[in-house]
Amino acid sequence: MDDKTIYALSTVYGKSGIAVVRISGTKALDAIATMTDISDKDIKPRYAYFTNIKNTAGDILDKAVVLYFKSPYSFTGEDIVEFQIHGSKAVITSVLESLSSLPDFRLAEAGEFSKRAFYNGKMDLTEAEGLADLIDAETAAQQNYALRQMEGELKDLYENWRQELLNIMAHLEAYIDFPDENLPSDIIDNIQNTVFKIKEDILSHLENNTAGERLRDGFRVVIIGEPNAGKSSLLNAVAKREAVIVSDIAGTTRDAIDIHLDIDGYPVIFTDTAGLREAAGMIEQKGIAMALDKAKNAEIVVCLFDGLKNIPQEFDLIAENKKIYVANKVDKLTDEQKINLQHQGYLLISAKYNQGIDILLKAIGSKIKEKFSAGSGALITRQRYREALKNAANYLQEFNFNKEIELSAEDIRLAAREIGKISGRIEVDEILDKIFGSFCIGK
Repeated sequence: MDDKTIYALSTVYGKSGIAVVRISGTKALDAIATMTDISDKDIKPRYAYFTNIKNTAGDILDKAVVLYFKSPYSFTGEDIVEFQIHGSKAVITSVLESLSSLPDFRLAEAGEFSKRAFYNGKMDLTEAEGLADLIDAETAAQQNYALRQMEGELKDLYENWRQELLNIMAHLEAYIDFPDENLPSDIIDNIQNTVFKIKEDILSHLENNTAGERLRDGFRVVIIGEPNAGKSSLLNAVAKREAVIVSDIAGTTRDAIDIHLDIDGYPVIFTDTAGLREAAGMIEQKGIAMALDKAKNAEIVVCLFDGLKNIPQEFDLIAENKKIYVANKVDKLTDEQKINLQHQGYLLISAKYNQGIDILLKAIGSKIKEKFSAGSGALITRQRYREALKNAANYLQEFNFNKEIELSAEDIRLAAREIGKISGRIEVDEILDKIFGSFCIGK
């Protein structure tokens, strides 16, 4: 990261009422001195000024609101200036071109504002990734949890574990430096108890059935059943549009088809699959194998069957806690048949006539809430967190006082380092570009 002052459009490029151009760096006030009628020496932080925006030749480009945030009390921890200009393409382009002509100014790279905030201690990596998740949030649950992560929920948890391990390191290193002094037995007991507790806490944290990752990426709901059970009709009813072809010809659906929905604020990916039967051709056989594989890896499986027929034996291959049994085509059933199916705990729908769909969606929403509540508290939202925590738990598992003290101390150091990888409390330049590169240019 160089020391040049960076600038970027922080809002979407295109025609809009307002566009925000953000400038950050040691020379941010030069933009005010050069491009406005305001004195950079008299400007007050956090005051809004309405003024002309000019190019370096003195030509007026726009009338805008100008804000100044003084270091270190800004998003990046550096001096920040914002031009709130009119959002026409001509105005945006001319303002950015004028900034590019200023000495030691350059266009920001993707995620560079947040990257500078990280380097300046304004946020750790979990908070930065929470901000990225908030920007990408499409449902209320995603929004709420991204805010919790951005406010430091994960950071506080992981940093507490790391600090406890660093305290243990201090004791062990003191003993290594002064080997003639024995560690008191109460300190040894305290270290062993603390290591055991942290290890158990990490393992408990890992056992949340990937609820955090699913919250970010979507809870997968797979529909399985025999040909012509109504799987495609159900998917269309859920999507409220013709998302897939519906046909009476068995084997029409040969591939897994996804649609994305918001159910009770949770992101859900519905998947239609090939019908379960003895397939006639190789392509259909692959589709059926894919259907069973998708079902095994799904959070919820809708086991759909024709209410006039028996339940397919293939449903037994799916874990019981994932399944929701749904009898379709109830418009063809007698009242006695309906009552009998309800007594067996099956949901009744008619995908063709859109009956019972709301009840099914509520059942799916309730099942997701159960899974999400099972991992209540701080949730792991990224695979890299999970891998680092698994490594940390393994190092703590290896820790004991039956080997050389230097090796025991190394177990603790490596565990603390793995946790530090998550928050960025160690040298992690190799992963920073990957993380911040997913941000938009003006963030």
